[in-house]
Amino acid sequence: MAITQSAKKALRASKRRRVFNLRRKSEVERAVKSFKKLLASGDKKGTLEAMRRVQSALDKAVKSKTLKKNTAARKKSRLSKLLKKL
Repeated sequence: MAITQSAKKALRASKRRRVFNLRRKSEVERAVKSFKKLLASGDKKGTLEAMRRVQSALDKAVKSKTLKKNTAARKKSRLSKLLKKL
């Protein structure tokens, strides 16, 4: 348990940031899941729209420093490779 005032404040801030980060990560995971579902169904137009949503979610996660830049780039690259096979 935190003892000093600054440690208590840091703990509160950490808990708050954790909630934001988990929310942002789950957004990315949901977008990727829907993209893969559309990819499996073969719906090209829907898959393109889902890819835009995935890229947007990844960019927002990088902007808020939830994910690192190269991690997002790697995920985008792998998903676009799958899209090209369609």
